Amino acid sequence: MALVLAFHLVWILWVIFGALWTRGRPWLTAFHIASLVWGLIAEAGPWPCPLTMAEDLLESKGGMHSYAGDCLVHYLDAIVYPRLPVSAIIGCAIAICGANLLIYIWRLVRWLRARAG
Repeated sequence: MALVLAFHLVWILWVIFGALWTRGRPWLTAFHIASLVWGLIAEAGPWPCPLTMAEDLLESKGGMHSYAGDCLVHYLDAIVYPRLPVSAIIGCAIAICGANLLIYIWRLVRWLRARAG
């Protein structure tokens, strides 16, 4: 369970900050853009996140409830799932994904201008 939660946290951090490491790396840029699109779909659409589904499955198989597991799971869960209104979390997630996509649009425009000029 802790491993899945840790991976979920790393994924969230990748979606938020991935644009910082993608400049000049086309494959990483493509993967990050796909991650952003997935983030937007997962937050705005009716489909559940596969990592959340895996966490739910592992919790139910382990007989865990809100805080029956180890300390690491408890704190990772609090980071991945902050106690905020769902609408606030969705709004922040969409804003973060949108801001990252704007970075890529800005980079593309700069590249096109440099190439034309």
